[in-house]
Amino acid sequence: MGYADLEKTERGYLVDTGDWTPAVAEEIAATESLTLTEKHWDLINYLREEFFDNNENQPNERHMCKAMGDRWGGSVATKDLYDLFPMQPSKQAGKIAGLPETKRKGGY
Repeated sequence: MGYADLEKTERGYLVDTGDWTPAVAEEIAATESLTLTEKHWDLINYLREEFFDNNENQPNERHMCKAMGDRWGGSVATKDLYDLFPMQPSKQAGKIAGLPETKRKGGY
C-alpha cells in the first residue's frame, strides 16, 4: 500500500505511524520534491528513534543539529538541516519520518 492509499491528515501527515515504511518515506519525499540521501535518512532515523524510544519526543532544530554533529562529526548548523529539508526540518523531516505533526515552531 502506497502513500496515496494511506489515511493522512489535511497536511499530509500519516494518521497511523504504523503505516510508515522506508518506501512510504520515499513517496512522501517525492511529493515534497526531495530525493533522500544518506544524510536525509540519518535525520529521519534519528527523529523516529527519538519518537519511539524516548516517550514520543520530537526534538527541536538545535537538538537535531547536535545529534547530527555527533553522527556526522563536526559542527552542524541549522542551515545544514534546511539544505536537506527546506520546508522546516522539524516539520518536513518529521512528516517524511511518518511522525505526527509537531506543534513546535522549530528553532530553539
